[in-house]
Amino acid sequence: MLSAPLNAALARRGIHYAWVMVAITFLVAVSSAGALGVLGAMLLPVQREFGWETSAISGALALRLLLFGLMAPFAAAMLQRYGLRRVVALALTMVVAGCLLSMTMTAVWQIWFYWGVVTGIGTGMTALVLGATVANRWFAQRRGLVIGLLTAANATGQLVLLPLGAWLAQEHGWRVAIVPGLGACALAAVLMVLFGRDHPSDLGLPAYGETTVTPPTPPTGNPVRNAFAVLAEASRTRVFWILFATFLICGLSTNGLLQTHFIPFCVDFGMAEVQAASVLAMMGVFDFVGTIASGWLSDRYDNRKLLFWYYGLRGLSLLWLPSSTFTLYGLSIFAIFYGLDWIATVPPTVRLAGQAFGREKAPMVFGWVFTAHQLGAAIAALGAGLSRDALASYLPAFYLAGAACLVAAVLALGARPRRAASTAAAAAAAAA
Repeated sequence: MLSAPLNAALARRGIHYAWVMVAITFLVAVSSAGALGVLGAMLLPVQREFGWETSAISGALALRLLLFGLMAPFAAAMLQRYGLRRVVALALTMVVAGCLLSMTMTAVWQIWFYWGVVTGIGTGMTALVLGATVANRWFAQRRGLVIGLLTAANATGQLVLLPLGAWLAQEHGWRVAIVPGLGACALAAVLMVLFGRDHPSDLGLPAYGETTVTPPTPPTGNPVRNAFAVLAEASRTRVFWILFATFLICGLSTNGLLQTHFIPFCVDFGMAEVQAASVLAMMGVFDFVGTIASGWLSDRYDNRKLLFWYYGLRGLSLLWLPSSTFTLYGLSIFAIFYGLDWIATVPPTVRLAGQAFGREKAPMVFGWVFTAHQLGAAIAALGAGLSRDALASYLPAFYLAGAACLVAAVLALGARPRRAASTAAAAAAAAA
């Protein structure tokens, strides 16, 4: 709607409209992730109000994480078939609706439906594949940096609103704590509708870093069928299954465990809820730096070796966490070290998918890989809750996650596409 006059104004200043798309996508990622990330601070307040077991509430959050991932490959196909504006507007509407309806819940099945099903599908319609799609469509250069920036927005959004959410929940109730994130989602939806465009060619522009305008191939076929066709092709390669397995462990050791259970985990060791939420927010700040740096590094170094270091260092930090004494000082050290590595794995994983499967198929392949991430997150969210109920401790879940990361570090070194199968894809990705 307003993209044409804005593009003309930016062109006079030598600014490519791709950066507007990055800014809007950044806000979409921060707002949607923030609206749902704050739910991790709601576990204890909801439990106190309704008396539900930890596993019942964390089970609903696990369902959201699972659907968030299961929707990813179909979201990539939907973005390709129906365009960014329509899909993002529908997704954010579902997020807002699910959170608003949850304010009226009185039974366990309702938290599973509102927080699990509605918000899970809503966020899954964009997920990390939105950032991968924007980066692949709008950028021929700086793609790794853009993926890092948009990935950081998603991960940081999950954590940055937690201190405010924990404080609002403590002072005014958990329902009020949900409101700021919903306002941000509504703003992001409006901006995407007004200023978002699907492709650079819609404005007569080449992709950033290119000199010729290349109209996209018109999407055809059923998005669901297209997503499964890409899965059938990718699943015949070794690199796909290595990325799938390592990203499952990534989800197991990040948002499924830390985002969902870190606050009650710290409370078990005598730390106040707001202080624990502040540590998570600190992780979000360092995650923002670490993920952007990872995007920069992924443009320049062997992505398999980057993943080896990321997973290895994350595993060591999780194994060390119980030794942090759970003071603000000890946890701050953990927050810096772990935060830099929170989701730095995404840019190298996206780059490896692009090198193996090419620019057009990479977002859908990454969507399937991201499904594994959220499957691991769901396992951790539910498993840690069961551990807390059955053993009165979260420690087994944290130790298992740390050990799994060390396994992922070794697996990542094998993610090399076969030369015969990937020559054309590598040539297409060489300019990325």
